Amino acid sequence: MIKRIALSLLALLVLLVAAVVANTLRQGSRQLDVPVAPPLAVDERGVAEKLAGSLQFRTVSSFEDAQQNALEFHKLHDYLQQRFPKVHAALKREMVGDLSLLYTWQGNDAQALPILLMAHQDVVPIAPGTEGSWQAEPFAGQLKDGFVWGRGAWDDKANLISQLEAVEMLLASGFQPRQTVYLSFGADEEVGGLRGARQIAELLRSRGVKLEFVIDEGLLITEGILPGLAKPAALIGIAEKGYLSVAMKVPATPGHSSMPPPRGESAIGMMSAALTRLDDRQMHAAVRGVAREMFETIAPEMTGINRFALTNLWLFGPYVQAQLEKGASTSAILRTTTALTVFNAGNKDNVIPGLAEATVNFRLMPGDTRATVMQHAKDTINDARFELVAMPFSSEPSPVTPSSAASYQLINRTVRSLFPDTIVAPGLMIGATDSRHFSAVSDHIYRFSPVRAKAQDLPRFHGTNERIATSNLAELVRFYHQLLRNAATTPSP
Repeated sequence: MIKRIALSLLALLVLLVAAVVANTLRQGSRQLDVPVAPPLAVDERGVAEKLAGSLQFRTVSSFEDAQQNALEFHKLHDYLQQRFPKVHAALKREMVGDLSLLYTWQGNDAQALPILLMAHQDVVPIAPGTEGSWQAEPFAGQLKDGFVWGRGAWDDKANLISQLEAVEMLLASGFQPRQTVYLSFGADEEVGGLRGARQIAELLRSRGVKLEFVIDEGLLITEGILPGLAKPAALIGIAEKGYLSVAMKVPATPGHSSMPPPRGESAIGMMSAALTRLDDRQMHAAVRGVAREMFETIAPEMTGINRFALTNLWLFGPYVQAQLEKGASTSAILRTTTALTVFNAGNKDNVIPGLAEATVNFRLMPGDTRATVMQHAKDTINDARFELVAMPFSSEPSPVTPSSAASYQLINRTVRSLFPDTIVAPGLMIGATDSRHFSAVSDHIYRFSPVRAKAQDLPRFHGTNERIATSNLAELVRFYHQLLRNAATTPSP
């Protein structure tokens, strides 16, 4: 009997292994096979100098003061007019919300849906005390060792300058777009985009504009970040997580520290316990939606156990999820995240405070809503003494753009033609971009630029020693140049 059971189990194991192997081998590459794009000569040094010059303007935005550094933004506008004369002679330029820019390049087919390329002018400040850690002065715009160094070199003046350079080159060649092309350069993306991108989107909507697609900053070409994938991966963001910060307050009886209240009844104690519950009871995680599509697209290109596991999520799903949850960046694509960001209580070492306050930031997965997340927070804390308030500047998760859309395939083909050894897959943008303001004027919004990034580069984003390789900057120019040419020869759906 035991032998019969053992043989049966062995037979089942053999069948299971055979099914896994067969399914893995059956899943062929999903990568498009497209011709390599014709060579395009780009003045690498020249465009690098243009970017370096733009970094010298301290266009740091402020949530509270719309006019903070306004002079620096106006200097940047004058600089762009000087460095891109053909753009400013041929395109209509409008100032929106005082400091943001909207360019219109009129197409020759009035029936074709227009497209929108986005970037932003503003940058984040330098963290106090880190100035001495920079290898180049952060607002000098220095060219050194094959890189452009400075705040905004990556986020996001590289895209802005590359888009203008691509249009300048196309104009010089006599190119005329089939559909109207808009360029949107917000001035407050780093503080929410309410004065810039949102107003530009509302202006287009008031004019009855419906966009075929929007492409903004977002995901990148990553190298060596995904274990088991030897080739670079270009992830095109087809959705963006939502944003909600919840302000929490709990009162208590103040008093002298020599006579503390019973355990768990102080304001700090109650708030600490509530935050611990929120941190421990994370929202549901699963390999689903955009994340699942991304892994299923990448899986055939992987090697070893990673290929078997990701190709057969029906069997290895729990194992894959457990591994992904161990990393901060990979866990973030599986769930609505909970981040404890602010805690305030007390002002003297011998006084028990009568109030504790905290802020918890949630980044919402598509499928969750601000209402469901707020209910999760209330249910988890489960204490009537707490006041929970949704803070301003929140947003629902974006709609998901289908990867089957013609505009996604247009971007896919463009990337594959310029970066033939790169794997293209849909991805989820876990941060916030200006593009979320345009969902009323377009059903197809993408968050991607071909900035190359290795694991060691990621801390430079909003961090110290921000830079971009001059060779990569030239690749950005080629990407936008080819994208506009491809769009002109692809009929609107």
